[in-house]
Amino acid sequence: MSQIGKLARIIIQYIGMKQILLAFLGLIIVGAGVYYFNQSRDTYVADEPDTTTDESPVVDDEPMPVEPDGGIGDGSEPLPVLEGEETIGQSVSGEPIVAHHFGTGEQEVLLIGGIHGGYSWNTALLGYELVDYFTQNGDMIPENVRVTVIPVVNPDGLETVTGTTGTFDATDVDASQSSRVAGRFNANDVDLNRNFDCEWQANGTWQDRAVSGGDAPFSEPESRAIRDYVESQEPAAVVAYYSAAGGVYASNCRNGILEETLALTNTYADAADYDAFEEFDFYEITGDMVNWVAAQDIPAISILLTDHENTELSKNLRGIDAVLNYVNNNE
Repeated sequence: MSQIGKLARIIIQYIGMKQILLAFLGLIIVGAGVYYFNQSRDTYVADEPDTTTDESPVVDDEPMPVEPDGGIGDGSEPLPVLEGEETIGQSVSGEPIVAHHFGTGEQEVLLIGGIHGGYSWNTALLGYELVDYFTQNGDMIPENVRVTVIPVVNPDGLETVTGTTGTFDATDVDASQSSRVAGRFNANDVDLNRNFDCEWQANGTWQDRAVSGGDAPFSEPESRAIRDYVESQEPAAVVAYYSAAGGVYASNCRNGILEETLALTNTYADAADYDAFEEFDFYEITGDMVNWVAAQDIPAISILLTDHENTELSKNLRGIDAVLNYVNNNE
């Protein structure tokens, strides 16, 4: 018998066959456990994304925004402050009606031109001049005020006279009377300044002639654009430009003139060297835009430029500056 065999026999006699079998079984169990652990680890590593490839998932480590108390539209949060250029609606022909926003104050002063399109093209040109001015001189706006300029409410009518619905020069204007009269109306042949819901009538008056006020108040997309903007933003003051008579006119919808409107009328007129009037009484006006604004309890004034050609920019900048300071000091 070999030495190894003798040694095995001695071990068996010493510890017994039962203990040897138990030890062997233990080794089998330990080996199985190690094998299972290695297999599980390989499977887990295989399921991990490969962060070395171009297809690695993007991890957004930005914190989730917290919803403030209340929500949009429930009156608990202020309306957002708008900046830059915004399309607020379209004309009958699909041309954009654009608002230009300057400043970030809480009190908005809204300046509107071109409601009579090409007939009062100088009011649209003034609107574009104001956009250029505030683009270069935004620091002139008081801290608590912001300015919105809508140069053209009636782009289709403007195109009739200038050949464009956007910026233009005075040299682009077709000065013929027939063209200018046609340019007063939108593409539905409606006088937009007779389409607002203040003593509206289907048949309005302009000077000594009858004009269409539309099928109903706000039947036209252009007037709806102004309505929706004013109702959503609730400006502190509205200034609208027309031509031509020369003067600043207060607004009302047969419910009396707001005290703030009278103050704005005199403030603008004094600064711009225009005459101030409490009402426009040359002929009966129905469906007027500025009078509708007054019916919303918003101070609003009309500036009638002196003629149909000049923008009187310097005069009107003085008037606007005075209004901005008035609103800033009386918020």
